[in-house]
Amino acid sequence: MLSKNSPQIFQDFMPGNICFGCGNDTKNGLHVKSFWGDDVSLCDWQPKVSHQGWPKIMNGGIIATIIDCHSMGTAMAYALKHENRSLGSLPEYKYATGTLSIKYIAPTPNLPVRLKASVISYSKKKVLIKCELTPIKLRKVTVSAEVLAFRVYDSSKKIDNKFQT
Repeated sequence: MLSKNSPQIFQDFMPGNICFGCGNDTKNGLHVKSFWGDDVSLCDWQPKVSHQGWPKIMNGGIIATIIDCHSMGTAMAYALKHENRSLGSLPEYKYATGTLSIKYIAPTPNLPVRLKASVISYSKKKVLIKCELTPIKLRKVTVSAEVLAFRVYDSSKKIDNKFQT
């Protein structure tokens, strides 16, 4: 149970999220949990042995997935913050990846990591995010990414089962 001072987790405010990377109830998923830390979003994530690409090295696809999911949560949370609204308030927004550009700077040990994302630019339809991944023990960035998120759903607009543009 979270204490009164625990940060609010973005993914707890994403109803119906079945994503492998960040869906709360997705069996065997990665369960990315993002939260605000001042003006950046943070995520502390613990890989499993099955998340290795080579012994003791985290798989690049797993890295891309957690960066992607952390960034989509950040886009949603930032949109609400930009509108001076709290997480879980309506209308609800959902984002999907437009582009994901990753630079693998050094091998990432299969150890706990911290993701830190900041919004570079924002509009109602697009959010550009910079995300860095740092193994907590190393305190040195091993992966940097730029992610473009597109708003694909706005609950205030009535469209049946289609992505909104």
